[in-house]
Amino acid sequence: MAKFTFIDLFAGIGGTRLGFESAGGECVFTSEWDKYSQKTYEANFNELPFGDIRQIETSQIPDFDILLAGFPCQPFSIAGVSKKISLGRAHGFSDDKQGNLFFEIARIIQDKKPSGFMLENVKNLISHDKGNTFKVIMNILDELGYNTTYKVIDAKYFVPQHRERTYIVGFRKDMVPKDFEFKFPSIPEKGPKFSTILDKNVDEKYTLSDKLWQYLVNYAAKHKEKGNGFGFGLTDPQGNSRTLSARYYKDGSEILIAQKGKNPRRLTPRECARLMGFPPDYKIVVSDTQAYKQFGNSIVVPVVSAVANQIAQVLVEYGKADEKASKLEYVANSWKKYIPGNIGAQPAKSTGLSIQTTLLEASRET
Repeated sequence: MAKFTFIDLFAGIGGTRLGFESAGGECVFTSEWDKYSQKTYEANFNELPFGDIRQIETSQIPDFDILLAGFPCQPFSIAGVSKKISLGRAHGFSDDKQGNLFFEIARIIQDKKPSGFMLENVKNLISHDKGNTFKVIMNILDELGYNTTYKVIDAKYFVPQHRERTYIVGFRKDMVPKDFEFKFPSIPEKGPKFSTILDKNVDEKYTLSDKLWQYLVNYAAKHKEKGNGFGFGLTDPQGNSRTLSARYYKDGSEILIAQKGKNPRRLTPRECARLMGFPPDYKIVVSDTQAYKQFGNSIVVPVVSAVANQIAQVLVEYGKADEKASKLEYVANSWKKYIPGNIGAQPAKSTGLSIQTTLLEASRET
């Protein structure tokens, strides 16, 4: 029998699910809109995820103990924000397509009132818009009735990859003591070496062409003259790699492996899976391009497993919310002062910049 149940939102290819299943949890609902990620998810878990979370009524979601959501990070990541600014596009909460999906999480938490949650995003979420974005998120979670803690964890102590992510964990205030503070897992002193994830025999198609390699060399030299650090990354086999990103399929420049007598090569999709901590039997059923995107967007499984075990311990120590004799009387819709109008499940459409402007103005008044 499972120790607890959870739902997996913005599920990607199931990295978060793997981590929480390892801690004794049972997944009772999944949502992921990308068709290629759905294909990979179904191949590995024999379940086809529900689609766009904005189209899903809360009543369609079964009761659960823990909500999990690695909501889209591109609107908040350093690279994502820089690109959007250069293109004159909105970022953060003002990104109508992805930036306001956090409010769907708030909607489900408000309606379902689970025991707790774990949210994951990029490190830059904390400092985005001079800290206002994160302030709004934490205020909303507090007003929904949750004791909330966060920490930035670098995955390099679990896998050979420098990958900093923000983890936000919360539990219902009526479930834990007033002075409760969630204890994130202890970080190992030293992580594995990059060489441990490499294959011995690799297809020549992963070796960079002369044209691409020369382009990367010239690109790096040009930016070095300008005094910035843009360029390719030849990874030390005894060290850690740079962060694997969803753009890896383009040229593999952030993580390259030197080869004797020929151009460097990029990682294979299977090596990417290892770099993200996926198990050896994890099935890769899509093209290399899609696999690179999927692993680049994924979560590091061993990090999630460590956090999941700590969450499971809290549920054991204090019990799950549905086991409590008394229940907290929630302040109905108090967090909605941050947005004009409801965000419940409805046809997917732009919520508009006005919502985000009002939200940030409200955050500055608190």
